[in-house]
Parts: sequence; structure tokens; C-alpha cells
Amino acid sequence: MSRFFKCIISLSLVLFIAVSFVACEMDNSVLFGLPQKDEKQMEENNQTNNVSSTIEGNSGNGTLSDGQTNTQNDAKVESFTEPEKVKVYNTETKEVEEMEFSLYLYRVLAGEIHNNWPTEALKAQAILARTYTINFLKNKKSKYEGADISTDISEAQAYNEQNVNDAIKKAVDDTKNKVVTYKGELIEAWFFSNSGGKTTTATVGLSRSENPEYIVSVSSPENEDNSDNFSWTATISKTKILSALREMGISVSNINSFEIANKDGTGRAINFLIGGAQVRAADFRIKVGSTELKSTKIENIIVSRNSVYFAGKGYGHGVGLSQWGAKVMADQGKSAEDIIKHYYSGVEITG
Repeated sequence: MSRFFKCIISLSLVLFIAVSFVACEMDNSVLFGLPQKDEKQMEENNQTNNVSSTIEGNSGNGTLSDGQTNTQNDAKVESFTEPEKVKVYNTETKEVEEMEFSLYLYRVLAGEIHNNWPTEALKAQAILARTYTINFLKNKKSKYEGADISTDISEAQAYNEQNVNDAIKKAVDDTKNKVVTYKGELIEAWFFSNSGGKTTTATVGLSRSENPEYIVSVSSPENEDNSDNFSWTATISKTKILSALREMGISVSNINSFEIANKDGTGRAINFLIGGAQVRAADFRIKVGSTELKSTKIENIIVSRNSVYFAGKGYGHGVGLSQWGAKVMADQGKSAEDIIKHYYSGVEITG
């Protein structure tokens, strides 16, 4: 082979090696149409950011327990385990006290129900108290600085240290961690004293714009003989009524008439006509005084010169569990679960 051809072959070989070297150093995406490195890393970061690593429940610290890794996109791990401690603002002492969660529930239960009632009625109330409290801690904030919750009944539940006894403690301890859920979420654990024979919806009893699916009107077994405040009467001054209306932003010059504009199927007033002005009954009851106008299940109204007389049935807003109804059901041998599932439709007791 001539020297000329040998030089040509050598030069071609060198050129081939050089091109191959450059190709190895170039980004593969340019040569083969694969994703560029930065774009691929961005895609991996996006996948990582879409994974929820939070757990709601006892710790409240935003991390998965026991070093677990959540690998499902948009995963949300729900836990309704009760916390060990809770900071409570006491409206009597005006101080924040940190206490065991169970101790707080003892005192709430003692404030909300008679401590000598049947065990299953106490247990049903304990489950509702726990449900309410955990729901509050998860979704709301106390208006009292430094507190998780308070003894202020305008914010949370009743509270009584003196009425705590062994029956109260047993009801709380025997239902530890048990809460009421509907479709995996804690319910609004509404309850009241006496239904007057039938419960109502949240739109009527509490003036809510929407009614949860688990709140339906049901018959309740209390009556004149087995409960308190099944029937009641009240006489309220026109001065007090006018004051309540002013607080509601309603101007009425004279209360020459007081009528029920419309009722629901349970006999509860939805709206009143007071001196010609239409007023939401549930809202008026709260403003005028819920211990006087015990319910909106009103059967008779008489307007006199200086006052208005009311005769009605039941005590409370009428939504959810009737406490006197629960007592009667417990006396009849029903369990706490039976009682709760009677008053809240389609719910589960978990924990």
C-alpha cells in the first residue's frame, strides 16, 4: 500500500475517534431525543413535591410516625387519636391550665350530663364530648391566648370539676379514643337536653345554611313522665324582646303581634312574625335567652300589654342527640353505639 493511502487511513481513524469522544461528552438528549437532564430532574422534583408527608392527629408535628414514607400522591393520613395533654383556659380562674386530656373530658362530661345516669348514656355522651373536642383542636382556635380550648360555653363545652365521680371516669376510660365519624370525617357532635318527642335538622334548629347528611329528624322516646322540660311555659317582657330584636338589627316599633310564620315537620318554628317583621326563630331564641325560650317547638303564643307568653315542648336546639332521649334508651337496655346511631344517621364509631 502506498504511503499516501496509509496517511489517509490514519487521518480517518483519528477523526473517527475524535467524533466518538465528543459524542460521549455531549448530552444524550441532543443525540437521541431523550429528556434533557434539567427537565428530568424537574419532573422528579415535581413527583416528590406531590407526595403529602403530613399526618393529622396526636403529634400535630407534620411528620409521618415511625419514620414511614408516604408514597401515594396527594395522600392524606387521618388520625383521630386523642392527645395526651391539652391547655385549657378556665373562665373562673382566668388562667390556662395544662392537664391530661382524660381529665379535661371527665370535667366536660360532668358538666354536660347527670353523673348518676345509666352507664350507656354516659358513654354515649363521652364519645360525643371526645368527638367535639378533637374536632375543635383539629379545626378551630381558642379565642383565649395560649389555650387549646376553654371552659367558655360560648366556645366549647360545659365544665364541672365537682361533679366528677367514678361513673364519669369509667365512661370516659371505657370509650378511650372512640369518636363518631361519617365517611371518614369527624361529625359535628351536636346534642341538647330534650327533643319534645322529635329531633330536627341543623337548618331549622341552628340556622345553618346546609344540613349534614347524617343529621335527620328522628323520633325520640322522652315524654312528660320520663324527662324534665318536655313541656314548658315562659313569659318574656316586650322590653327584652325589643332589645333582642335590636341586637339582631331588626327595627320594630311595637310588638302588637307575635306569630309563627312557618314550621318544619317536627312542629318547630322556622320564622317568627314579630310586629310584622320576619325573624329567624333559632336566632331569636339565642338572643332573647335560650334558658327562657327553651326551644322553638312552640304550641301557643299570647301577646299581652307588656309581655308575651309562650308554651312549648323540648329544651335546646333539637339537633343531634337528645340527652333525655339517650337516658330513656339506656334505661331500655340500648348500648352507647345504639344510642348514637339512632340520632346520627349512617355514622361509624371508630377508635
